Amino acid sequence: MHTIINSNIGLIHLLLSIISLVTGTLVLYLKKGTRVHKQIGYSYTITMLGVNGSAFGLYQLFNSFGPFHLAAVVSLASLLAGMIPVLMRINNWFNLHVSFMYYSVIGLYAAFASEIIVRIPGVAFGPAVGFATALVFIAAMAMFRVLLPRWQKAFVVFSKPLNNNV
Repeated sequence: MHTIINSNIGLIHLLLSIISLVTGTLVLYLKKGTRVHKQIGYSYTITMLGVNGSAFGLYQLFNSFGPFHLAAVVSLASLLAGMIPVLMRINNWFNLHVSFMYYSVIGLYAAFASEIIVRIPGVAFGPAVGFATALVFIAAMAMFRVLLPRWQKAFVVFSKPLNNNV
């Protein structure tokens, strides 16, 4: 039987992943733009940088660069694409930030679902990962169509100046 943790870097990766799952979920759930949202969001960003970085120290599965390393590159790109617009306040920053950060968290959910499903005895590894990932992303895309307009509306209301005379 395989163990869940094969090295110190694996332990670090696991712990950072758990923290990222919790903080990412909170950021999606909580009201956007608040001090708490920003603090938890920065925690998510920092721990995800650690998750992605530590992924490059894990080679037990394929003994070389593998598909999960590529997924870490995509995850890192999504994370950066979500943070750069909000930090630089580029045009359309809110929609870019919300979209890329949402899918950053969803990618983490997909990795978690894949990690769980491949632990089921007798389940073929590749198809299980593909199935879990597809299922999570299909559900997430449907949810995003509902959530994005809500977040946009809440942001417009939240971002209006308190003094209407200005």
